[in-house]
Amino acid sequence: MNPADLSRTVVRAVRCAVEDGELGADVAVPGRVVVERTRPGGVGEYATPVAFQVAKAAGRAPGEVARVLARRLGQEPGIVSVEVTGPGFLNFVLPAPSAPLVIRDVRPGGPAPFPLAVAIDPGLGLRERVVRESVLRLVRSQGGSQGGSEHDVTDGLSVAPLAKRDGDVVARFGVDAARWAMLCVPARETPEFSDRLLLQGEGSEFFRVRYAHARSRALLSNADGLGFGPVVGEVDAPALLRALAGHPLVLEAAAHHRAPERLTRHLVELADALLDFQYRVLPQGDEKPSAAHRARLALAEAAGTVLAGGLALLGIDAPTRL
Repeated sequence: MNPADLSRTVVRAVRCAVEDGELGADVAVPGRVVVERTRPGGVGEYATPVAFQVAKAAGRAPGEVARVLARRLGQEPGIVSVEVTGPGFLNFVLPAPSAPLVIRDVRPGGPAPFPLAVAIDPGLGLRERVVRESVLRLVRSQGGSQGGSEHDVTDGLSVAPLAKRDGDVVARFGVDAARWAMLCVPARETPEFSDRLLLQGEGSEFFRVRYAHARSRALLSNADGLGFGPVVGEVDAPALLRALAGHPLVLEAAAHHRAPERLTRHLVELADALLDFQYRVLPQGDEKPSAAHRARLALAEAAGTVLAGGLALLGIDAPTRL
């Protein structure tokens, strides 16, 4: 089971509990539940507040609902452990992600096939347009509000304005860096612009994300020059695999909470894992390309694809060379 499967498994557990009379006949089974990575210091790897969604209709405390669901979910073969914490949160540990399964779930053609051009009220300020555009892309990437208007999707979204004039920001930092700064903090907070955005080095998160994408493409080009290409196989790269496996859940949570900053944080984590991993991809010295090199290349290619798709959702270019 991968993290994306976990959300569907939780929905199925709720449905079965309702059908078996454990939660009452009046409970509406949610079509989707949000499963997110646990925060540092939390229990397990992933968590969901689904018990709070159904507790009122069930006429029971969230903790009781969570315990009912935990008994069911604990029997799922793809779940290592499930634990109830606090007033009713379900926390999970999953098996270590497998490279072939993680790569299988990465869209092979790049960014998801949905319209990147979105219609936003041109009378809004630059920051508000940028945030609302990204939120609309995120929601549509998850299959939501395909026929809805921009207002339907972003209604109630509070966006802090820029502290500087729109034109000054774009002229100094460029369109892509300015977008990154506007989207890497919650919409209600005012973004800060500093010279770090202009750095071409590891001190800039914006640079690292785009550089990691460029490195993934360079690895493919260099491997081709050595006469080999990517072939999916098992790879020992826990940090990179965990970041890739969690990407679908990050997109889902970012869309659900209307929070593009969740995606920017995840892209930084993924980029850093790929930049650490890149040195193991190509043969060194007199080494000949092996099955291990081909498998590592396939994983690096998948990471680059995910980075490109994430940047596209933010409206930011993913260059192949920096």
